[in-house]
Amino acid sequence: MTNRHTPTWADEPEVRYGTDPDPWPQAHQQYAQEQQYTPPVYHPTYPVHEDEPPAYQTGGWRFDGQTSEYLDQQSYDTYAPYDPYASPVVAEPEPEPVVPEPVAPGYTLPPLAESAWSVDGVRAKLLGRWVLLCVLLIQTGLSLRLRGTAFQDEALYITAGHYEVGNILHGTPVPGDFEGYFSGYPKLYPVLAAVVDSYAGLAGVRIVSLLFMLGATALLYATTRRMFHVRAALGAAALFSVIQSTVFLGNFATFDAAAIFLLALSMWIVVRTGRSSSAMVVLAAPPAVLAFATKYAAGLFLPTLVVLAVLTAYRYRGLRALARGALLGVAMGVLFGAGYLYTGSLGGISQTTTNRAKGADTALTILQHSTEWGGLMFLAALGGSLAYALRPTMGEMPWVVDRQGPGRLRRITLGVLLTGTVLLAPAYQIHLQTEISLFKHVGFGLLFAGPMAGLGLSRLVGPHFRHPQLGIMLFVVTLVFGMVQAQQAYSFPDSREMTAVLRGLVDRKGSYLAEEHEVPAYYLRDVTGYAQWQSTFGMDYKDKKGKQHSGPDAYRAAVLDAKFDVIVLRGTVTPDVDTAVTDALRGNSHYRLAAVARFTTSKGDGAFRIWVKR
Repeated sequence: MTNRHTPTWADEPEVRYGTDPDPWPQAHQQYAQEQQYTPPVYHPTYPVHEDEPPAYQTGGWRFDGQTSEYLDQQSYDTYAPYDPYASPVVAEPEPEPVVPEPVAPGYTLPPLAESAWSVDGVRAKLLGRWVLLCVLLIQTGLSLRLRGTAFQDEALYITAGHYEVGNILHGTPVPGDFEGYFSGYPKLYPVLAAVVDSYAGLAGVRIVSLLFMLGATALLYATTRRMFHVRAALGAAALFSVIQSTVFLGNFATFDAAAIFLLALSMWIVVRTGRSSSAMVVLAAPPAVLAFATKYAAGLFLPTLVVLAVLTAYRYRGLRALARGALLGVAMGVLFGAGYLYTGSLGGISQTTTNRAKGADTALTILQHSTEWGGLMFLAALGGSLAYALRPTMGEMPWVVDRQGPGRLRRITLGVLLTGTVLLAPAYQIHLQTEISLFKHVGFGLLFAGPMAGLGLSRLVGPHFRHPQLGIMLFVVTLVFGMVQAQQAYSFPDSREMTAVLRGLVDRKGSYLAEEHEVPAYYLRDVTGYAQWQSTFGMDYKDKKGKQHSGPDAYRAAVLDAKFDVIVLRGTVTPDVDTAVTDALRGNSHYRLAAVARFTTSKGDGAFRIWVKR
């Protein structure tokens, strides 16, 4: 009930201030559930100061250690609770995105090589050396598997070396004119072989030859890597290490291994100094001349070194590279003259090399055997030369395809020079109509063709090792041919039984005839002298009636006169003389057949027949 002093709304519930309960609780709850509406909570608001930002901007107020945010309001103002200690908080703008600085690349591709694509990084070089070591181990095994007693040439050079050492140290006379018929200067390799033989025997001298051939293979690898790249270098070393000449000479005590090593050293110096001063090429002259003095047949390959000296420097010097080749040629000539003045007559050059007696071998036979002994490596070199002439690189990096390498004319000339060197030895021996030592001389030419053969093997495998089976097949076939051919060539007559019989029959007073007298002279040098032995290659003889004989008649007359105390024949080296001697022994009461020492070679069975003077 109200009166006139009481307002009309005083009797109503105080809904405005929220002191009484909602008069319609059920209705509000039902409406909120249906509309999923949450009734707003109202707070008292106060005016905003004039210097504060408008209410529609995003911001907040900080009080009691907290920040309260409120939404942007554009249609009406929103007032924050009044707090005398509150301070306005303005939202900071978002920072601008930071652009990262470009990072330098962690790896830079190496530059393109001068002659072909190169992978000569540190890892590639290390891997190449390990593979080269494996190649050298294979070469060592192939050479050391060859077994046999001393061959005629081995025995001759070592025996002559012992006499040359005595002449040098004590002035004792040399029993024969070794300078007149040796194929190398007798005071070089024979002296080295004799010194080694004094301490390590024949096996030690053969080990020296193995070291020479291993050194030649390693130098060929270094030369090819300098000219091209590691893959070509490994291909060159792999092919050269298993051909017949390399395997055979690696266990053969003659001039050849030392001469090949010196030629390889000279070739490496020529290539290695291609970008150096022209005067540096003179360093290649001493080993080149020494190779010629060691074996005169090596002189056939010296012009290749001179032309190679021009080609390796032409890209950097142009026509001035001709002076480099001329300088090397002049240096060789000066050393040749000095050597001739020091040594005197070198009759062996004419007898064994330049004016050698002509044989009866046909050109077809020489070409056929040359193809068998070095044809595979020659074909690899020919393929490498053609591929190199067409394109200097394999195109393994397409982004440098347009980069220019050596000129095409230079590439063609280099291929013709190195690959064509293989033909020098067969061509010269066709001129002489003989294939004596041809299987060894083919190896000299293949040394120079090695870089192109290695490049050919690399191109055969293809970029990114696309066809490795082709390279493996070429290497395996070359290995099989070289291994079999070397075994056949190394099959010497076993002279152990023969020398054992002779040891009880000879002394330092008798005169002895032997078909291969160098072998018994070497093994029995402790009980006989070299001058006591007579070979079957040539002799002049005056019989008891004063008649002079030469050729086979000289041997027949000497046997009839019982000149020799012991005669040793095997019937294959000099058949004409053997026939004359056998005829003279038939029915001869001065001699008796003392022993027959049998042996077996790759050509069949044979025997040494030993006659002794009664």
